[in-house]
Amino acid sequence: MKSYLDRITIQPAQLDGKPCIRGLRISVQTVLEFLSVGNTAEEVIEQYPLLTKEDITACLQYAAKISGKEISYQIV
Repeated sequence: MKSYLDRITIQPAQLDGKPCIRGLRISVQTVLEFLSVGNTAEEVIEQYPLLTKEDITACLQYAAKISGKEISYQIV
């Protein structure tokens, strides 16, 4: 699989700049919230058919990466 960076996009005009999947209006946060309450990747994909298992994996990789770093955001 390519890097999660190829799948996670951040655009200030989309969903208030939240990280999204492949430019879709599906946020990483949404996917992680589904997973955190026990939904499987397959169940998330049923709810959002445009997603793939690779997208779900990219969300998890992104979350793992940022959880170990201090991040600062600039409000524009």
